[in-house]
Amino acid sequence: MNSAMTAQTDAAFRIRTPQREDGAAVWKLVDDAGGLELNSAYTYLLMCTHFRDTCVVAEQQKRLLGCVLAYRPPRNPDCVFVWQVGVAPEKRGAGLGGRMLDALVELPECRDARFLSASVSAANLASRALFTGFARRHGAALQEEPFLPESCFPQQHASEPLLKIGPLH
Repeated sequence: MNSAMTAQTDAAFRIRTPQREDGAAVWKLVDDAGGLELNSAYTYLLMCTHFRDTCVVAEQQKRLLGCVLAYRPPRNPDCVFVWQVGVAPEKRGAGLGGRMLDALVELPECRDARFLSASVSAANLASRALFTGFARRHGAALQEEPFLPESCFPQQHASEPLLKIGPLH
């Protein structure tokens, strides 16, 4: 799917793959969303260029309202790893995150993935609900396993267990 094609459209949102020009808006969305770790603007530009085929953004009237930043791990190519999900504060609770995840796994670069995974701290109840809902909608099992213990982080940070959903399709 190219960026001009829409993975999912309705009266409210257009979900598509990002373009290089979306990088700054994705950075701003993550900054405004709160609760997400804000990385350098360069990181978001890379996601919108090098990894654009495994990411989606949601827009309404040309304003970015959501993003799912993901990639296929080289050592685990049958999986799509979701790195960040951001939704504009005023659009939370409207199901946009779930719709973006659904669109993500339908992208040509993700369609053959057997699993979707993400690292989510135990305290992040909204993300856990998002991924639990995704697993339910796709009739897939959700397993949790250790991934990044707090001792791996250079400063105080909660452990990030891996949520693994699948098999998909």
